[in-house]
Amino acid sequence: MKFTLSWLREHLDTTASVDEIAETLTDLGLEVEGVENPAEKLRDFTIGKVTTAEQHPDADRLRVCMVETDEGTKQIICGAPNARAGITVVVAKPGTYVPGIDTTIQVGKIRGVESYGMMASEREMELSDEHDGIIELPSGEVGQSFADWLAENDPARVDPVIEIAITPNRQDALGVEGIARDLAARGLGTKIDRPITPVKGTGPSPIKVTIDDDTLDGAPYFAGRVIKGVKNGPSPAWLQARLKAIGLRPISALVDITNFMTFDRNRPLHVFDADKVHGDLRVHRAEGGEELLALDEKTYTFEPGMIVISGGKAVESIAGVMGGE
Repeated sequence: MKFTLSWLREHLDTTASVDEIAETLTDLGLEVEGVENPAEKLRDFTIGKVTTAEQHPDADRLRVCMVETDEGTKQIICGAPNARAGITVVVAKPGTYVPGIDTTIQVGKIRGVESYGMMASEREMELSDEHDGIIELPSGEVGQSFADWLAENDPARVDPVIEIAITPNRQDALGVEGIARDLAARGLGTKIDRPITPVKGTGPSPIKVTIDDDTLDGAPYFAGRVIKGVKNGPSPAWLQARLKAIGLRPISALVDITNFMTFDRNRPLHVFDADKVHGDLRVHRAEGGEELLALDEKTYTFEPGMIVISGGKAVESIAGVMGGE
């Protein structure tokens, strides 16, 4: 189970440090398997400003940039299409380790012209997969630590991530709220109550749900709600960042919301497209041989007895695990 420090603090009012939280969790039986602090690997990156960007004399796709840094103006060769005068950038000076390319920057010559560092993209710093150009910051002072800038302007990017081991008797700790409750009971802070206001249904559901008798021991309960007028699309940036921080791939707003609620409240959810569900939903055991193209873009073949959810004759999802593409 993974969660970020800021996520925990949405459920727990505490001033405890990451180390204090980790020690207390292990003492409670929720053994901490690791703590990742993204700010640490970005500590040596600083903010700079490009003052000039001229065409490289011997390479069409390269520019010779003069960049203001905390060590004075430095010449840096850059091949990014957005390298130009006036932009605020992230600089890796000689001696800086760049995790995304597993390289320590050195002074070198590129096509005969000396370069004293590099200007980084998000992928090179393992912040995202974006690598179409170097980072352009909307603010920042020359020489400022980029990690400090992120902490002020985009804290989710440098949020410490805590991973704990869950034993079979601690299902309550499979959600951030449950972890916060346990820490509060231990005296490490005060639990923040975030009640959810029920939304009353209006009319019967056009899609019914049944659970086969021989499946009740493995899936005793299923609740559903039809929501109309929904427009799907990318989820907000804050939600995508939160899911990425714990190792999940953002897919769409509806799927990301269900994943968020699964980890936030320990309430596993799945969203079906009502227009594509043929008939009613049936929770049952697979006969064997059925296949499903799942959200992770892999095709799964089911063995007899595995629990699945079908719409009509087609399997729609792996019950309690993953939905179909």
